[in-house]
Amino acid sequence: MPASRSRRPGPDRAVALEQYRRRASVYDLELALFEPVRRRAVAWLAPRPGDTVLDVGCGTGLSFELLQAAVGPEGHVVGIEQSPQMIDKARQRVKRHGWRNVSLLCAPAEEARIQGRADAALLHFTHDVMQSDIALDHVLRHLKPGATLVASGLKWAPPWAVPVNLLVWPAALRSVSSLTGLHRPWQKLATRVGEPERQTMLAGAVYLARARVPAKP
Repeated sequence: MPASRSRRPGPDRAVALEQYRRRASVYDLELALFEPVRRRAVAWLAPRPGDTVLDVGCGTGLSFELLQAAVGPEGHVVGIEQSPQMIDKARQRVKRHGWRNVSLLCAPAEEARIQGRADAALLHFTHDVMQSDIALDHVLRHLKPGATLVASGLKWAPPWAVPVNLLVWPAALRSVSSLTGLHRPWQKLATRVGEPERQTMLAGAVYLARARVPAKP
């Protein structure tokens, strides 16, 4: 099947890889509008000095500076990204800044060879990961009991907010491989760790969800 949007529900890796191959060169510019969301997501994650943080679906590494500053030289940031074109941009960012405590894994979230368990995880605009049972389970297995997980991304606004949803629609078509789950993108996470705390931004077009990993997942 060619890398075009699949009609079957759920994430489609081939579609996602093609999307981000095309977007890699302009991704940072496209995401500039959502920088306030990124900053709030990292602030809500509240990583501490010395923490290990998973940046799942790290893209070009736009969250690295905030995360690296929070965990300090004794901490560690692990960027996980399946798109070779996107992670190449992330690698260039790490080299340019000279960060020695940021490592990169070029792999789907469900297959990434994560060492040990982390203190926190950020899933910023990673709808496909949030809709993948296998990916979520894999990430959660590599978080310590009590670890914090913050997810953020697009969501459908209430049905009456037609102008907002007219903006969500094209943004989603460009950034996710399946529209399944956009009404409650955090639902699969909730079934695993309980209903997360939530905030919305941009007139309800964007959500943030924060959850704690229970002692016995």
